[in-house]
Amino acid sequence: MASAWWPCLILALLSGLAASGFPRSPSRPLGKRSLPEGVVNGIEVYSTKISCKVTSRFAHNVVTTRAVNHADTAKEVSFDVELPKTAFITNFTLTIDGVTYPGNVKEKEVAKKQYEKAVSQGKTAGLVKASGRKLEKFTVSVNVAAGSKVTFELTYEELLKRHKGKYEMYLKVQPKQLVKHFEIEADIFEPQGISTLDAEASFITNDLLGSALTKSFSGRKGRVSFKPSMDQQRSCPTCTDSLLNGDFIITYDVNRESPANVQIVNGYFVHFFAPQGLPVVPKNVVFVIDISGSMHGRKMEQTKDALLKILEDVKEDDYLNFILFSGDVTTWKDTLVQATPENIEEARTFVKNIDDQGMTNINDGLLRGISMLNKAQEEHSVPERSTSIVIMLTDGDPNVGESRPEKIQENVRNAIGGKFPLYNLGFGNNLNYNFLESMALENHGLARRIYEDSDANLQLQGFYEEVANPLLTGVEVEYPENAIQDLTQSAYQHFYDGSEIVVAGRLLDEDMNNFKADVKGHGAINDLTFTEEVTPEKITLWSGAAQSTFSWLDTVTVTQDGLSVTINRKKNMVVSFGDGVTFVVVLHQVWKKHPVHQDFLGFYVVDSHRMSAQTHGLLGQFFHPFDFKVSDIHPGSDPTKPDATMVVKDHRLTVTRGSQKDYRKDASVGTKVACWFVHNNGQGLIDGVHSDYIVPNLF
Repeated sequence: MASAWWPCLILALLSGLAASGFPRSPSRPLGKRSLPEGVVNGIEVYSTKISCKVTSRFAHNVVTTRAVNHADTAKEVSFDVELPKTAFITNFTLTIDGVTYPGNVKEKEVAKKQYEKAVSQGKTAGLVKASGRKLEKFTVSVNVAAGSKVTFELTYEELLKRHKGKYEMYLKVQPKQLVKHFEIEADIFEPQGISTLDAEASFITNDLLGSALTKSFSGRKGRVSFKPSMDQQRSCPTCTDSLLNGDFIITYDVNRESPANVQIVNGYFVHFFAPQGLPVVPKNVVFVIDISGSMHGRKMEQTKDALLKILEDVKEDDYLNFILFSGDVTTWKDTLVQATPENIEEARTFVKNIDDQGMTNINDGLLRGISMLNKAQEEHSVPERSTSIVIMLTDGDPNVGESRPEKIQENVRNAIGGKFPLYNLGFGNNLNYNFLESMALENHGLARRIYEDSDANLQLQGFYEEVANPLLTGVEVEYPENAIQDLTQSAYQHFYDGSEIVVAGRLLDEDMNNFKADVKGHGAINDLTFTEEVTPEKITLWSGAAQSTFSWLDTVTVTQDGLSVTINRKKNMVVSFGDGVTFVVVLHQVWKKHPVHQDFLGFYVVDSHRMSAQTHGLLGQFFHPFDFKVSDIHPGSDPTKPDATMVVKDHRLTVTRGSQKDYRKDASVGTKVACWFVHNNGQGLIDGVHSDYIVPNLF
């Protein structure tokens, strides 16, 4: 949804400030003075901080830049931030000499008109526009009075997607001058626990990066900090320009004890699904390649290089074919063929001999490829448990045959009939990318722009790697009827290895104790169903006023001030403190449909002899040895459970032989332990009476 905002997203400052009329500080003499290092054209950017807070894959980022005008006259200061295309701006403020002017994020046509009006009146406004492969640029400029300070603060958010087995947070670093205080800080919190965490920068060597970068993770928390000094920012030891110009990328992944994880917060839930270790589903791939005259030269050579590399990675169980279109349409083979070593070698020869010519007949090229896949499935000439994919590459707009975009979309949609996805790759900028994207999306695929750089062949290969390993097809996520509303997309044609399916929704009953989530899909060998039992029941740990909340779905250890708490998913919670004193709280789960019994907690004490002799309470009074004697064992009312006489604490009690379960070592089944049962609520055994130990509440 966020991507739909970006083409026309405008941020206008509604304060009505004229570009040359900001409030100025009282006039003061501006004599000659020594300017700090890093001043460019009188403007010093003395602080830039990017603060990232990631919780459950959702990133909240704040970019703050502070500058001061050291010149004797007013100067224009620009604020440029490049943002991921999948992100969305939530706030922007401009502060001049302590006075803050809030921005207002607008959308589409309303925003565009307001932006144009603001600019025509000399007011301050910001505009977002495309900026490279993965980014959009937000830009705003203001006039700053002599001696005045200005602070820009931009907040944006994004859901991090899993790509080739890792979540990626992509930050553009480009301060354009030496900055006294430059800092990137990222704090990551993942309830499943963090398994890997890394950071890299395209603009600095690993040696220099290592001295300015710190990264760590433990359990559910991770942290990355990048704080280069001014000397570390220099492009050379004596230079005054900055080498900070490029990409700073943070990647991480989470622990996966089960294929799915469901998290519930304030009546809403998010369901993450990423199974591992499944066999790859064989695929039937048709490559529809534009060989029109505009592909001549470097683009054609890079395309051929990428196809040759892709052929090296095609699996022998796959089937494939090549469709070439210019003014006409030609094919490598009349039908799909299996990727045997012999056929792959023949395909390599075919690709090497591809030559560019003619016009651009996208319609007929796509329809030929779609028809070939449909026929293969109808005639069962491809494996029954295989999946079909169309990948089209073009660098231009249709200009021969059917050239109306809306008609081509209709033809393709009708031909595919929802049976398989279409992926469109647009090479360069001289094409109708919106047309390619719209056509791909309505056929359950996606579009990707291939940039005309030296690594264009690697871009093509990288895309193929994303779709090369389907693990499931026809994926459907199901929840209980009449329990969920406002559900996001819950049906997917494919689940690819290294990716993740994310579904979110709202619980109709916020007090619902539990519900079941099923993920169903077709695998390479059989149909699969993954079931996740979901519970919103929480475990809350307090430390003064601070609290941490967990659930019985977590596996996590928290250690602080001599106290250690370990939660073992769906089993127990172990609390240890002091000189080895340990408590175990066991989650006893019963049959969900039982008419009476419910899940309950069992409280057990380990190594109780380590506790103080002054310890008391219903359990504490028995933590240390006491004298007792059992005698006169004789038949009781139940022939299988004899009675006896116990002398304890100067009392003679009638006790009955029985057994109890000890769950400390086996939380699911337990170990049977023989014991004597004391009657009358423990009267005579416990100090006082049982009602002395009952309290109305715990807190």
